[in-house]
Amino acid sequence: MLILLSPAKRMDEKPFRSVDHTTPRLLAQTNKLIKVLKNMDPQMLSQLMDINMNLAALNVTRFQRFGKKNMEDQLVQALFAFQGDVYRGLQAQNISKPALDFAQDHLRILSGLYGLLKPLDMIMPYRLEMGTSLKTGQFKNLYDFWGDKITRLINKDLTEIHSKTLINLASQEYFSAVIPSKIKASLYNLSFKQYKDGKLLFITIFGKQARGLMTRFILENKISDPNDLKGFNMENYHFEESLSGPQDFVFVR
Repeated sequence: MLILLSPAKRMDEKPFRSVDHTTPRLLAQTNKLIKVLKNMDPQMLSQLMDINMNLAALNVTRFQRFGKKNMEDQLVQALFAFQGDVYRGLQAQNISKPALDFAQDHLRILSGLYGLLKPLDMIMPYRLEMGTSLKTGQFKNLYDFWGDKITRLINKDLTEIHSKTLINLASQEYFSAVIPSKIKASLYNLSFKQYKDGKLLFITIFGKQARGLMTRFILENKISDPNDLKGFNMENYHFEESLSGPQDFVFVR
C-alpha cells in the first residue's frame, strides 16, 4: 500500500538526520513556484498566505535562499523536518530503521511547494499551503498549477511497489490536489473521532495526531492488507464497523 500524508506548517530547520537521502522528483515545477515567490516582499506574502508580518518576513528570507551556493547546508529531510500534530503522533525521530526503509517506499507527503515527497527527500524549509491562491503563469492557484502531476506520480509509485491500495491520511486541503478518478488503485479514507459531551466528533488536534499514530502503526508493522488496519488500537482507538464503509474506515475512542 501507499500512504498519503499532509505536511505541516511548522518546520524544524535543524532536525534529526538519517544517513540516507533522496532528491524531490518535481523540482522543475518547484523552481517555477520559487521564481514567483522570490518576487514577493513580506507585505505581499502576508496578504497571500494570511500570516503575520514576522512569518512573512521569515518565509521571504527562506525563498530567497533557494538557488544560493550554501543552499545544501540548509536542506532537511522531509519526514524529520515537518512538525505539528500529525508528526508528533508519528514520532519519526525514534522510528526503527526497517520502518524508515519501508516508509521510503510506502509513504508520500503532499506539498504545496514540492508536489509529492518521499520521506528522505532533502528540502528547504518553507511555508506554502496547498490552498494558497498563488498565481503562476496561466494558473490561478496551486491546484491548477499541479494539475494531474501529483496523481501521475502517485500512480508511478504504486506501480513500482506493485500495489493497488492507496491509504488517504491527508487533510482535505491537501488531498484535493489528487484526482481520485485517475488513481489506479483502491482508495481507502481513514478518519478518527472521539466522544465529547455525548457527541462523536472529529477534534482537530487529536484527529491529526491519530493520523500520525496510524502511519507509524503501518510502518512498524509493514502492513500491506488494508483489512489489517482494523487492528489499530493505539491511544485507545478502535475500529468502529457500524460507522465504516468498505473503503471508509472510522476509528473511535
